[in-house]
Amino acid sequence: MPCCKTLRTIALALGGRAGARLTDRLATAVSRMTLIRIIRALPEPALQAGPQVLGVDDFALRRGHRYGTILIDITTRRPIDMLDERSADALANWLTDHPGVQIICRDRAGSYAEGAARGAPEATQVADRWHMWRNLGETVERTLAKHRTVLRELPSLTPPTETGEAHTTPARPDTQPPARTGPLAERTRQRHAAIHHLLAQGQDLRAIAAELGLARNTVRRFARAATPEELLVKDGTGRRPRALDAFEPYLRQRWNDGCTNAEQLHQELRERGYRGAPTTVRQYLQPWRSDTTRQPPLPAPPTVRQATGWLLRNPATLTTDEQRHLDALTTACPPLARLYDHVRTFADMMVNRHGHHLERWMATADADDLPELRSFITGLRRDLDAARAGLTLPYSSGPVEGHVNRIKMLKRQMYGRANPDLLRKRVLLAD
Repeated sequence: MPCCKTLRTIALALGGRAGARLTDRLATAVSRMTLIRIIRALPEPALQAGPQVLGVDDFALRRGHRYGTILIDITTRRPIDMLDERSADALANWLTDHPGVQIICRDRAGSYAEGAARGAPEATQVADRWHMWRNLGETVERTLAKHRTVLRELPSLTPPTETGEAHTTPARPDTQPPARTGPLAERTRQRHAAIHHLLAQGQDLRAIAAELGLARNTVRRFARAATPEELLVKDGTGRRPRALDAFEPYLRQRWNDGCTNAEQLHQELRERGYRGAPTTVRQYLQPWRSDTTRQPPLPAPPTVRQATGWLLRNPATLTTDEQRHLDALTTACPPLARLYDHVRTFADMMVNRHGHHLERWMATADADDLPELRSFITGLRRDLDAARAGLTLPYSSGPVEGHVNRIKMLKRQMYGRANPDLLRKRVLLAD
């Protein structure tokens, strides 16, 4: 019996191949198929009634094709069941067969909201706070993208260099960046013109999507953009940096010292780990030769993502420079100042569990002319009771997310080829 218990524990913890390698080091060596048979022979835990606090989330059985649902007892943080699909019907049927659930923690997916309402109409649904904060962060990022021109003026606030040298840096040219070109940009402009033409004729989003063969969310995104350039603001994202960028401070110092010979600089860089060709160094230095009195480069303007972090982070964690940039940003752009006030009020309401203030916050924020924030508020109104409960009760979907991450680990451990029944046993029965 002790040997069987040991093999059962190894099988549930490590699976077939890894478990078999471990048993080779122990007194009893078994094959991977034996360990898998041990797992499949284990009885599932009996569950007559549902837990008082239930956590619900989806996970990928085959990413992009098939998804299941994991159910967690939030009180004990243990998985209690797995469903082969993530539909509202599956959740509603499970709740009907397992009465007694009083609180349901979920994300903001509509299918789980519908299934919980049908299967346990008396239960309190709790929308996860992390998902609400993430949605608000996406709203802030979209708003900053519309006002990104303000960010170009912020580098002047960068403190002087540590050497204390007084030097004047030329002002950044007050010009707009060149318009994007290429097939994607041209297609975006054509679609924007077509969608706004049909909107002017009085057609709704559903009819436009059907006529143009586009998804309704795509049509909605184009309809919200006043110009096609708002949809083309992410040009260059993900571009790989040049290898010489890491050596630019050294090159700048040697250039200012009077060394302008590309071959000599290449030899010096090789001693510091550079593996590129001399031609690359020569091409990198070519723009510098057009201005022998070249000033130190202007600091890059803050990105939309960086500015989003300033607005979302706890003010106590901001550096002095970040706080100075944030103050300048909100002073130069009143809409962003109002947005920042709403974000801080929402954060205080979320941290201190003042969910009863949610409707007042929504009314105040909705009065401002901030379309992106208004879209976030519309989503909250569709899920008002669950959002209010999420900002009031101490429960969240954190334990559920942890088990979803554990399922990903188990799938990788089984090389992604485990049948659902085997995965189910390992999820439900492992310690």
